[in-house]
Amino acid sequence: MCGLLGILTPDRNAAVIAPQLGEALHCMRHRGPDEAGTWHDEDLALGFNRLSIIDIAHSHQPLRWGPEGNSERYALTFNGEIYNYLELREELARDHGAVFHTEGDSETIVAAFHYWGPQAVERLRGMFAFAVWDTEKRELFIARDPFGIKPFFYAEGQGGFGFGSEKKSLLEAADLLKIDLDIDPRATEHYLVLQYVPEPETLHKGIRRLESGCYAWVRPGGSPEITRYFKPRFPVVPFKKGKDEAQKRYDEIAAALEDSVAKHMRADVTVGSFLSGGIDSTAIAALAIRHNPDLITFTTGFQREGYSEVDVAAESAEAIGARHVVKVVGPEEFANAIPEIVWYLDDPVADPALIPLYFVAREARKHVKVVLSGEGADELFGGYTIYREPLSLKPFEALTPGMRRAAARLSDRIPEGKRGKSLLQRGSLSLEERYYGNARSFQDAHLRAVLRDFRPEWTHMDVTAPIYAQSEGWDPVARMQHVDLFTWLRGDILVKADKMTMANSLELRVPFLDPEVFAVAEKLPFKQKLTRETTKFALRQALEGIVPGHVLHRAKLGFPVPIRHWLRGPELYEWSRTQIAESGTDHILNLGAVSQMLEEHRTGVSDHSRRLWTLITFMVWHGIFVENRIKPAIEDHQYPVKL
Repeated sequence: MCGLLGILTPDRNAAVIAPQLGEALHCMRHRGPDEAGTWHDEDLALGFNRLSIIDIAHSHQPLRWGPEGNSERYALTFNGEIYNYLELREELARDHGAVFHTEGDSETIVAAFHYWGPQAVERLRGMFAFAVWDTEKRELFIARDPFGIKPFFYAEGQGGFGFGSEKKSLLEAADLLKIDLDIDPRATEHYLVLQYVPEPETLHKGIRRLESGCYAWVRPGGSPEITRYFKPRFPVVPFKKGKDEAQKRYDEIAAALEDSVAKHMRADVTVGSFLSGGIDSTAIAALAIRHNPDLITFTTGFQREGYSEVDVAAESAEAIGARHVVKVVGPEEFANAIPEIVWYLDDPVADPALIPLYFVAREARKHVKVVLSGEGADELFGGYTIYREPLSLKPFEALTPGMRRAAARLSDRIPEGKRGKSLLQRGSLSLEERYYGNARSFQDAHLRAVLRDFRPEWTHMDVTAPIYAQSEGWDPVARMQHVDLFTWLRGDILVKADKMTMANSLELRVPFLDPEVFAVAEKLPFKQKLTRETTKFALRQALEGIVPGHVLHRAKLGFPVPIRHWLRGPELYEWSRTQIAESGTDHILNLGAVSQMLEEHRTGVSDHSRRLWTLITFMVWHGIFVENRIKPAIEDHQYPVKL
């Protein structure tokens, strides 16, 4: 829902820059095509694009609210939804006498902030990125939801402090802000390793992101004073045996998830649901249809056998009684959409799964304005197969550092592809060294070959070491989940979820990423998360009778993409050659080495598909945002911008 933009000026000239801010706002029209507006005083200019979901006739933004006697003390811009806003409104009115003039959730945020201060963010159950300006104290308060569902970019320059829902809006306002737009080489290297740019970095030096679970104060001419309010814990929980104890946990999970879905269904527009062949989206859809018997579900697949869950999703939709819509994507349609998709992303994300997500979102927007989805279940309940790694590597735990080094030397002597090499390599490393999230694109040997200015001191440990430091003493699976919450989830999963749906003016809601669901999930002991036979053990048990049997114990697949095959064949090979030949990234990448990788992949010498996709996505991004060589065909939503 929506896109916000603001500039806090150091020299009280907000009125002068307000018209230019309105122009910069226009590049986010896809986030809010229903209406737009701006507001300013001497210090601050605010802009907003609205996708109307709740209280459609009112709750216009920027929104003014204040207590009795000063009804316009605060100005708010807010992107997201607060699902417990009705309960909070009632409490604020009862305990504090708060008066509300709309039926939406936006006023609830401002009133909660007025009466409870920064601690209000811990009471909000939802997804959010917002800014509240106090016209009396001349202070700006900004905040982002615990998991990072909604984005928040900011930039500091001589022209002031700028913030927005998309980086491109700050690029449009770069001349006003006077910020450094050089490419950040460290962020670039992190991107190549992880396949996304980790928070708080972006690929532009002068633009950063407010991290998930953080708030900050900003004053005119000052820098943000950032505080982390969300500090997830996966406490060491003793495993209590017995059917009654186990069933109690399963019942708690089911109850929390059912309540979350019920609150996520709150809207004044039609809510649909994405549906793959897996347990997560099926659970959400099965619970959602209890609140909307006319639920429409959506899925996508590809024109290649083995790369589609269309049939399984259709069977699930029939089992729960939902109307089902399918979008099948062909390779030509896939390739043609890539520049447009990268433009919407702001920074490159080399996850091919975002492309089918874009197409299914476009199809869904023809029918509904809001969809539910299953993101977050894997991170909360232990759903990734790699979380079993500590079980397979348990014999290595007793090795001394010297013995680990010996195992590493032995693995080096084993030829690539030989059985045992990978096990020795992984076993020779500590958890902190070997695990840096689900995405593992480039390792040092490949980086040296393709990156002109390779810095071996810039590693994934830059990103993960501070996260691991917070989880000393936890079980290894909990530590891996914790890392994924702050890397893979917010860097890849939620970025593509937000960007690909908002590109189509569609709001996506994620009921698994709810504070009450997390409160249940974080207390699960190791043995309730995964076994040698299955992942998400407790969640699967909790969903007995909710999720159809053909899905309940099915292996995870998601929206698979045949990128490995297409890069070898007529679908994407020639297109990829063209991208490499025309790219202006030769000062960053060794394009000759990249071309060689493509040929090795085409002939089957090596599978370079993941690395090639990471590089080519970067080239397309650079062609759009740096070279201005690639010009995506973005549909222009026309509406008046109120200045």
